[in-house]
Amino acid sequence: MGGFGRLGVSWVCRSAFGLSLAALVAFGPVADASSVSAQAAEPLMIPASFSQLAEMVSPAVVNIRTVKTLKGGGPVFRNFQRGPFGREQPFNDFFERFFGEEMQREFKQPSLGSGFIIDKEGYVVTNNHVIEDADQIKVKLGDEKEFDAQVIGRDASTDLALLKIKSVQDLPVVKLGDSAQLKIGQWVVAIGSPFGLERTVTAGIVSAKGRVIGSGPYDDFIQTDASINPGNSGGPLINMKGEVVGINTAIVASGQGIGFAIPINLAKGIIAQLKTGGEVTRGWLGVAIQDVSPEMADYYGVEAKKGVFVADVFRGDPADAAGIKPKDIIVEVNGQKVETTRQLTSLVADIPVGQTAKVKVLRDGQPRTLNVKIGKRDDTRTAARGEAPEKRSEDPLGLRVSALTPEIAQRFTIGETAGVIVTEVQTGSSAEEAGVRVGDVIKEVNRIAIESVGDYTAALKKFEKEKTLQLFIWRKNAGFLVLKLKK
Repeated sequence: MGGFGRLGVSWVCRSAFGLSLAALVAFGPVADASSVSAQAAEPLMIPASFSQLAEMVSPAVVNIRTVKTLKGGGPVFRNFQRGPFGREQPFNDFFERFFGEEMQREFKQPSLGSGFIIDKEGYVVTNNHVIEDADQIKVKLGDEKEFDAQVIGRDASTDLALLKIKSVQDLPVVKLGDSAQLKIGQWVVAIGSPFGLERTVTAGIVSAKGRVIGSGPYDDFIQTDASINPGNSGGPLINMKGEVVGINTAIVASGQGIGFAIPINLAKGIIAQLKTGGEVTRGWLGVAIQDVSPEMADYYGVEAKKGVFVADVFRGDPADAAGIKPKDIIVEVNGQKVETTRQLTSLVADIPVGQTAKVKVLRDGQPRTLNVKIGKRDDTRTAARGEAPEKRSEDPLGLRVSALTPEIAQRFTIGETAGVIVTEVQTGSSAEEAGVRVGDVIKEVNRIAIESVGDYTAALKKFEKEKTLQLFIWRKNAGFLVLKLKK
């Protein structure tokens, strides 16, 4: 069934929920009136019932059924083909000989999810993964009426989609709340169609905010223990006022009662863009970035976790045109402090394309403010660079380094082509003790840029009397690091 394919599925037992509430009400500790005011204690009280919330919101929660067309004889044949032997199976010839045409037939795969109506015009919000690649989408209301749905737009980056249905009757709608006002520990209610069980109501609390689960560059999930399962995808998470504060999206397969919802404040802007243009346009700087580690902060003399390091600048893009350079540290955008890459990505994404943004950077420890005309984000962009080959070299640190020729870059499957690459680390050397690895690309030695083996050798000679060296390196799957080597 549809939903939650990204993180997997787990069953969550909620049978003892009512009992635990009763026990807490009957036997829970009584707060001292002198230490806790009635106003402060009120949000901590357990609701007597969620019935009124369910009656208020459920009519606007819909069941979404989709059909996707697949080729290859359906799941039975695909399961046989996969088997335990990897992709190339010894039984493929057997199946092709006896089932040939059958294996090429189209297979209709049904799926289901949830959604909610946001206005009288019939706009329905759901998850992108609920309707992605669907040939047919049906929206079923609480009164059993069913409609064909039109896809107005979708955004894979945030897993949101906007549908529309046409109805002559007045449609029930939900009210959108303010997810920024949510507090950890606050009660929330999830409504949806888990496993096809329409308008199922479950309750829990906000377990955490701002969760990053690796689904995309705009992760900012609300974590909740309100029971959600496959089929809940796209359904609303509501607060105690009956307002939608999140869109249920994912669960942790191995976690009992751990679910995630997209904050409604993030979704509002996406929904508005989908409604007016059918797509989402995001701002783009044209830089490769990473968080500033404590070692990197010490290396550049800046406060730890303050700012975002510019690893690369894409030629011809907005940042390049404005004068931003690699190794700059971005600390502010339009007056807003920047502390993480995720924060910077979200800030820039929300700036309209063509608008000029004031970007404050630290360069060699000195602040500069640059005016950047924001471009349109294109997630397919890449940058490529080249460098002439040079000879290899050995050094007293116990390293063997080489120029980054295209052949060597291909051998190590890396995209970096500026600097020198470590091809060997001597056992027991100071480099090994500092954590230098084969495949690391050395970009600087004690803040001196390294573009060739000659630069690297000259830098070692310049600092041969110093007891400690700092190597600024790039490492595949880790980004930029600063390693200290003691001679």
